Amino acid sequence: MSLIDVDTLSVSAGSRAKAVKILDDLSFRIECGKCLCVVGESGSGKSTAAMAIMGLLNPSVLSASGAIRFEGSDLASMTEPERRRLQGAEMAMIFQEPMTALNPCHRVGRQIEEVFETHSDLNKSERRRRSLALLNDVMLPEPDRIRRSYPHQLSGGQRQRVMIAMALAMAPKLLIADEPTTALDVTTQAQILSMMNTLKVERNAGILFVTHDFDVVSEIADEVLVLRHGKIVEQGPADQVLNAAEHPYTRALINAVPRKTDRAPLAVDAAEVALRVSALNKTFKAPGGIGQPARRIKAVTEAGFTLHQGETVGIVGESGSGKSTLARCAMRLIEPDSGAIELEGSNFAGLAARDLRDRRKDIQIVFQDPFSALHPRRKIADLLIEGPLNFGVPRAEALERARHLLETVRIDPSAMNRYPSQFSGGQRQRICIARALSVRPKVLIADEAVSALDVSVQRDVLALLRHIASDFGVTILFITHDLRVAAQICDRILVMQSGRIVESGTVDDVFGHPQHSYTQTLLSSQPGRGWKAPHYPEAETG
Repeated sequence: MSLIDVDTLSVSAGSRAKAVKILDDLSFRIECGKCLCVVGESGSGKSTAAMAIMGLLNPSVLSASGAIRFEGSDLASMTEPERRRLQGAEMAMIFQEPMTALNPCHRVGRQIEEVFETHSDLNKSERRRRSLALLNDVMLPEPDRIRRSYPHQLSGGQRQRVMIAMALAMAPKLLIADEPTTALDVTTQAQILSMMNTLKVERNAGILFVTHDFDVVSEIADEVLVLRHGKIVEQGPADQVLNAAEHPYTRALINAVPRKTDRAPLAVDAAEVALRVSALNKTFKAPGGIGQPARRIKAVTEAGFTLHQGETVGIVGESGSGKSTLARCAMRLIEPDSGAIELEGSNFAGLAARDLRDRRKDIQIVFQDPFSALHPRRKIADLLIEGPLNFGVPRAEALERARHLLETVRIDPSAMNRYPSQFSGGQRQRICIARALSVRPKVLIADEAVSALDVSVQRDVLALLRHIASDFGVTILFITHDLRVAAQICDRILVMQSGRIVESGTVDDVFGHPQHSYTQTLLSSQPGRGWKAPHYPEAETG
């Protein structure tokens, strides 16, 4: 008997007269001790299938048909109390966006302990001990401090690990994981995948794993299901789908997996220096808990690097290593404690507020989350012309520049009067890139700019960034935790650990012949090391 059996599941949105099918006759099963990976582009229906199994579809918006059986019992015919006993104990889910899944009004320890309070008879002290053990299992630093923190006091990766701890609390028979490792660095990702494999092998649990990362699929999947526009286009054993895909859409997705590209290295000796950072230091003061003193956290220590014109340099390292802090200090979004910053030979660190404003246009940033980076109530045209207008560009010229930039990022200029909500995540990220380029910067900082994108959109954005670097002469500082992405787009690599740059060099040197033990650890933790993505020359993206 299957652990979970989905039979002709269909989900529609809208009224009966104008229903739009999100899922169309899905049928699959998950056996005990097996992992089914569901892959596909954004909008393919992956998350909807997961939510349907957990009984979390909004009935006022979505209607479902078909059958979902858990250990032979039809979930649709269960009473609400029966389903509640299953949810969190026998069936658990790791949601894609932890900031909205966690209650902002409660400390994270209280939220983990609530799982034990609901589904076990553990006393208060035992619930606390178990919650601390879970936080330690998911590699969170200072578990007791994390337990006493609110969600907003944690980073995105830390919040995701809290969600994973909550889902694993009762060692469920079925674990549904919706993009659980997207925001995690490679070492934490490896630990989480190991925990899931342990749950699968030692506790005979079934796992439904939703992801766009084929490297992760190669690490954990027993079976793979490929979704496109709500329909299954291919499914089968992981080895077959990964190495001998049959459907053109699956082949196109695999073709989009990041690969190291062979290209002539940039002649940096002859190139002008765009940005030079020397001996940069930044310390934050973190508030203490009840009866505890405030703490000082050294985020960046004696860090320095040089970017040459037209060069793309990557910064890699674990969450909390100081990558984003270093980049924000370099562009003075955060004021460093000490150090030198030179932008095209001038003293950028020493500029007063008025002069700094005038030079803001020379160094711009693309943030990780395009949903929060764009004002939801302003049209794209207004967002794209705001920067040029602030720097004295006439409105007509700013609008013409905006149209040209939209064409550059492959978005129809006729969409200028739409709002951000009317675009996909990949389109929004391209709009963010266009906005950053609207003031014609010399340096562009991309802070995890492709980590949340599916492989085909990620490929397009990376190609766009390469085009910007080569054709526009823009220098790019590229922050990422994805080593394959870094290998594909970067000329040189900086490796950060605990606020220090511990290794630097060309992609071939750093990834091919790592010298520092930390770099070696990062590379050995990368998922998919035993899988080489095949290339299908005839495949075209659908």
